[in-house]
Amino acid sequence: MNSFAWWPTVLVLLVAVVIDIGWRRIPNWLSLPFLVAGIGVNAFRDGFSGFERSIAGLGFAIAVTGVLCYMRGMGLGDMKLMAGVGAWIGPGQLVLALVATGIAGGLLAVAYALKHRSLSRCLDSTADLIAGLPKQGWGPHATIAMSNAAALKMPYAPAIAIGTIFSFFSL
Repeated sequence: MNSFAWWPTVLVLLVAVVIDIGWRRIPNWLSLPFLVAGIGVNAFRDGFSGFERSIAGLGFAIAVTGVLCYMRGMGLGDMKLMAGVGAWIGPGQLVLALVATGIAGGLLAVAYALKHRSLSRCLDSTADLIAGLPKQGWGPHATIAMSNAAALKMPYAPAIAIGTIFSFFSL
């Protein structure tokens, strides 16, 4: 665990949660300085190995969340926030943070769909997406893509925050 990363990460995640819930976006002025600071702090603390660990965390976060962005199931703000988290905590802890984020996101999505009385529609669309992967490939799915005005969209920063904070207590 990177204990030096705790406070900056928690602070940025809390701000991101408030902004994402209120305005459904995560601004660059929050995520990009956070990302750059993560690289800088790691490089300052641990030299080139810290720099490498930071870049590896950033790259791994982009590789995993980039697929979701490409499929239009996640916004670029979420990806940049996750890349910033990766830059601070590195790839080892990031694996756990991503798994916990996925679990938290799934639970929050079910609760969000229940609140909006659309769980059945969301499950049908998800099943269509999974069943259509062999035929349609990894492209955006018409009914659940973020660009679809009728699609139910939830803020994902809370899931990122829950998963990342969980990762600090699990290592």
